[in-house]
Amino acid sequence: MTSSSKPFHLYTMITPNGVVPPIYLEELKKVYPNIDYDATKVDISTNVQKEPWFIKLNPNGRIPVLVDQARENFPVFETSAILLYLAQNYDKDFKFWFNPQTEVNDYSDMIQWLFFAHGGIGPMQGQNHHFNKYAPEDIPYAKKRYIDETKRLYGVLEIRLKDRDYLAGSGRGKYSLADIKTHPWIKIHQHAMIENLDEFPNVKAWLERCDSREASQIGWKVTA
Repeated sequence: MTSSSKPFHLYTMITPNGVVPPIYLEELKKVYPNIDYDATKVDISTNVQKEPWFIKLNPNGRIPVLVDQARENFPVFETSAILLYLAQNYDKDFKFWFNPQTEVNDYSDMIQWLFFAHGGIGPMQGQNHHFNKYAPEDIPYAKKRYIDETKRLYGVLEIRLKDRDYLAGSGRGKYSLADIKTHPWIKIHQHAMIENLDEFPNVKAWLERCDSREASQIGWKVTA
């Protein structure tokens, strides 16, 4: 494990899950001067994430992992858990989430869409990538199943984003953890055999809003 003088150390790689924590950390850095981090690239193609030092951080052997060096090197794994940990402990002004005490419905909205991405789009599009790009054998049924399911989930987002700018919050919504978690998956839609987003104009406009943020641009380059 690598240490540094900065409050956080992130172990990650440029994947749809791997870019989520750096995007949020970059957003936080712009608001809170005490937030900073170093990042170490974990090249999952070499299986370094299965080595004993990494398994101590995350027994599941997956990226990303955030180590909070200000709290006795406390490790946090799973992208959604990292987002919630940072929000609850360091985003005290609720810049990118909602107060669970006073914005109860908005907070629930955010959690629902966060879980939608974590348990829906992420796993299904991940299987899409596997069977269409990496599987050692050609299984047409699996290819079609996961392309269709990816499109179905994009359609759910399309419904949600009608007359809205962001996934959670009242009115047109507020850019929040739900958007941070979800939009990196949509950004690589071509890798999921979805050539363009013309079928999903609301999703397309939302992705452009999210991806144009400076923090998003930096997040994709942190361990490139």
